[in-house]
Amino acid sequence: MAATSGTDEPVSGELMSVAHALSLPAESYGNDPDIEMAWAMRAMQHAEVYYKLISSVDPQFLKLTKVDDQIYSEFRKNFETLRIDVLDPEELKSESAKEKWRPFCLKFNGIVEDFNYGTLLRLDCSQGYTEENTIFAPRIQFFAIEIARNREGYNKAVYISVQDKEGEKGVNNGEEKRADSGEEENTKNGGEKGADSGEEKEGGINREDKTDKGGEKGKEADKEINKSGEKAM
Repeated sequence: MAATSGTDEPVSGELMSVAHALSLPAESYGNDPDIEMAWAMRAMQHAEVYYKLISSVDPQFLKLTKVDDQIYSEFRKNFETLRIDVLDPEELKSESAKEKWRPFCLKFNGIVEDFNYGTLLRLDCSQGYTEENTIFAPRIQFFAIEIARNREGYNKAVYISVQDKEGEKGVNNGEEKRADSGEEENTKNGGEKGADSGEEKEGGINREDKTDKGGEKGKEADKEINKSGEKAM
């Protein structure tokens, strides 16, 4: 039976081959660039989640696995002088490096789930997952290096950088809100002043009207009084 997609269209032979390739251990492929690219696509989601994690929480307090202590201890025992802030790909990919990494990785077979699952690893830990700053590595190698980067303080550069940017955004947003609030207040005050001025003018007119009407009534009263006086005389 042919495998089908959600639209019931047959999955192409190429996709079937890729799916089969991704189901096999990473070390089965050596340095085949096409296979590594397929694995990279699958690993991208993991990379995005991890980068968001070290951007939002101080990495020194992160725990990536249940056996972080064991991974870190074994890593520094076997790679005591390995520079991890900026990795040299030759320290991971050369034949001599692979010979040294292989026994380390196999120690965690059955201890770390999917220990040889393909994962993206940053070369420069102060930078993000760009094409130039990313290599492909087994999951246990990723854990070993990233746990060490977290514990030794190297990943804090990412956290500080992101937090500083967030702080700047907050300040800028606050200034914009204050500016908008000031404009609204000025508009409101201007409207109130205009209304008050209009009321004052209307009040002045009303007072004049009332005064005029009062004077007319006084004159009429005076006439009536005069008439009454003339009649009395």
